[in-house]
Amino acid sequence: MDGAAGRVAGGPPRLRYTPPRPIRALRAVSSMILPRYRIAASTIGGAGQGLFLDEAVRAGSIITAPDAIDRTWRHDELNTDPELAAQRHACARWFEDRYTVSPDWPDECYVNHSFSPTGLWYLGFIFALADLPAGTEVTVDYRHLLPPGEAEDFVDSVTGETIVGLAWEDALASSTQALGRLLDSRR
Repeated sequence: MDGAAGRVAGGPPRLRYTPPRPIRALRAVSSMILPRYRIAASTIGGAGQGLFLDEAVRAGSIITAPDAIDRTWRHDELNTDPELAAQRHACARWFEDRYTVSPDWPDECYVNHSFSPTGLWYLGFIFALADLPAGTEVTVDYRHLLPPGEAEDFVDSVTGETIVGLAWEDALASSTQALGRLLDSRR
C-alpha cells in the first residue's frame, strides 16, 4: 500500500473514512448567519423550531448572507425533475425564476414565516427590520420566497391567511423600497 497516495500499488485510490465534524464546528465554518444565534422551540404556533438571536442586532444590519450557493434552478426544473420535485419543501426563490434547494436543512432554514416579520428577505440576504434585542426570533415574509401564485402548505398562524408567493416584480419592488426606507432610517 502506498500510504501517501492512499492506494494499493497499481490499484484504484481507496476511500478513507473521515468522521463527520460536530454540528457546532459546521455552524462556525459554513453558516450564513452572522450574529450569534441558537435554534430553539419557535414562538409561532405549529412552527416547530425557530432561529433566535443571542445578541442584539441593529436595524438594517444583515442577519444572514448568501454563502456556498453553488447552483440555482429554474422553477420548471423543480417541477419536472423527480429528484428536485422531492425536495420542493427545501426550496426558496433567490431571484426571478431561480430557486435554491437546501436538502441538508442548514440552520437558516429555521427562519419562520410572519406577515409582521423581524427580518426583510432581499435577494438571499435577511436584514433586521428594526433594532432587535437578543432573544428575538428571526422571521421573514415567505411570500418573497415562494413561486408566484403558489400557496404555502400552511396558513399564517396569527391571521389565518393563506401565504401565496408574490410575482417576482412585486417581491423585488416591495423589498427594495423597504430596504431603502430601512437604510435611510440609519442615517
